[in-house]
Amino acid sequence: MKKKLRATGLWITTFVLMVIMCVPGLWVVLSAFRPNREILAKPPVWIPQELTLDNFAKIFGFGQEQVAIPVLWYFWNSLVIATTSTLIALTIGMAGGYAFARFRFRYKNAWFLSLMLFRTVPGIALSLPVFMIWSRLGIIDTQIGLIIVYVSLNVPFTIWLIDGFFRQIPISLSEAAQVDGCTRWQAFWKIEFPLARSGIAAAGVFAFLTSWNEFALASQLTRSTDSKTLPVGLMDFTAQFTIDWAGMCAMAVIIIVPALILTFLVQKHLIAGLTFGGVKG
Repeated sequence: MKKKLRATGLWITTFVLMVIMCVPGLWVVLSAFRPNREILAKPPVWIPQELTLDNFAKIFGFGQEQVAIPVLWYFWNSLVIATTSTLIALTIGMAGGYAFARFRFRYKNAWFLSLMLFRTVPGIALSLPVFMIWSRLGIIDTQIGLIIVYVSLNVPFTIWLIDGFFRQIPISLSEAAQVDGCTRWQAFWKIEFPLARSGIAAAGVFAFLTSWNEFALASQLTRSTDSKTLPVGLMDFTAQFTIDWAGMCAMAVIIIVPALILTFLVQKHLIAGLTFGGVKG
């Protein structure tokens, strides 16, 4: 009886916490389909009385007199920056994670600890020094500038995550493949990489979402439509005395949808990678 009560209490607590976590996101999605007057109504209108697609038509400039916000440019910038930085971070992360998991070298633990300590520094704390250095290099307001920043932020995490996956793969499999005539590279590509593929996919998803959703550094390092990302584009809805909450929520939905689609497409690899990547003792 006590076990059932404990399990029921745990289930109810989990459900309540999940509802609390989901409410803000659901409110943003609902607000994207509501007129601004309903969002700003006092007293608040909790249940939507009118649903419309005008907010999305407005930001894309369909049937509107005002100049549309360059959402497609922002989307393209976000896609290029997030994808490129993720691929580079994964390439370096696989090499680094494999090296830490398989080889012994001088100051190995110190190097690994240094990478982890670097990752603990919040991005906003780096905004001023990065801005000053990037200004000297002339890469402010460029895609390459943001790509370099996101690669440096994601590499420590991908190395740490992928290191855990490779540690779970017995080294005897690679050694047996080499005995059978494979080179070290062939043993990695044909034996170890397929076994760690789920973990690498999980690291890639986290790196992509980090780059896709990052705002603090992007808002400091971008100025024009040539480099602005979608999160920074949300600031286009703010004026001196007003905020277009409906348009901002519509843009937020556009940011959320690709992330949800990506997570849905790789959910099998993501779950497998997260359950497989734990390092024992």
